[in-house]
Amino acid sequence: MKVLFIGDIVGRPGRAAVKSCLPKYRQHVDLVVANGENAAGGVGITFDIADDLLSCGIDLLTMGNHVWDKKEIFEFIDDTDRIVRPLNYPGKPPGRGYTVLSTADGLKLGVVNACGRVFSTALLDDPFRCIDTVLPDIYEQTKCVLVDFHAEATSEKVAVGHYLDGRVSAVIGTHTHVRTADASVLAGGTGYITDAGMTGPYDSVIGVRKQIVLEKFLTQMPARFEVASGPWRFDAVLLEIDPDSGRCVSINSFSHLENTRE
Repeated sequence: MKVLFIGDIVGRPGRAAVKSCLPKYRQHVDLVVANGENAAGGVGITFDIADDLLSCGIDLLTMGNHVWDKKEIFEFIDDTDRIVRPLNYPGKPPGRGYTVLSTADGLKLGVVNACGRVFSTALLDDPFRCIDTVLPDIYEQTKCVLVDFHAEATSEKVAVGHYLDGRVSAVIGTHTHVRTADASVLAGGTGYITDAGMTGPYDSVIGVRKQIVLEKFLTQMPARFEVASGPWRFDAVLLEIDPDSGRCVSINSFSHLENTRE
C-alpha cells in the first residue's frame, strides 16, 4: 500500500500547491492524508476549505493545536469522517481522534492524530497513553496505522516514534513546518520522520510574512501574523506499507517548489 502524507497546508498558497501538485501524485498512491490545521488563513479550517481540499483528492485531513481556531468547525466536525482532530484533548471534545480509511481494493489504513505537550500551553492528556488506548480498536480492522504527531519538541517526537516502533506503520511529525532529513524505517519496522514540512509560501518564516516575524523578534512587541504570499512549496512524505504485516517498507520525503524543478 502506498500512502502520501502532505505536510501542514498553510493558507491560500498551500491550497494552491495542493491543487497544482496532487493530481500528479494521486494516480500513483492508494491513499492521501494531509495536515490541514493551518489551511484557513494560517489558523484552523472552515467547512468550505475542508470541502475544497478533500475534493482535490485528499482522503483525510488531520489537525493540530489550531483545530478550534475557526469556530465554525464545531458545526461540522461531528458530521464528517474525513477529518480527525488530536485525540488527547481532555474530556469529550467534538470530532474523532482516529479513523480507519478504506480503498476500493479493500486496503485499510488507521490514522491517529495526537498533539505533543512539551512547550504547549494547552492542558492536554498524555499522548503516549492516549494512543495506546485506541490501537486495539484499530487492530480489529487493520495492522496498518499512521500516526500524525503534531508537536513542537523534536525530542518528544523522536520519543513517540520509538515508543510506537513495531506497533504502528508510521509516525509522521508535523507542526514545525520545516522538513527534516531523518526519514527512516526504525528497528521494529515503523516509518518515521520528525517533521513532514510545510505546504505553503516558501519565501516566509514557516508560512508567515517574514517582515512581521523579524519585527517581532527585533522589538519583542506583539504582532498579528499574516500568511505570506508568493511562490509555494509542496512538502510531502511517500510511504510504502506492507498491508499484511503493517510494517513500513520504505519512507521518502520530498519537496516540489513552484517555478523550479524538483
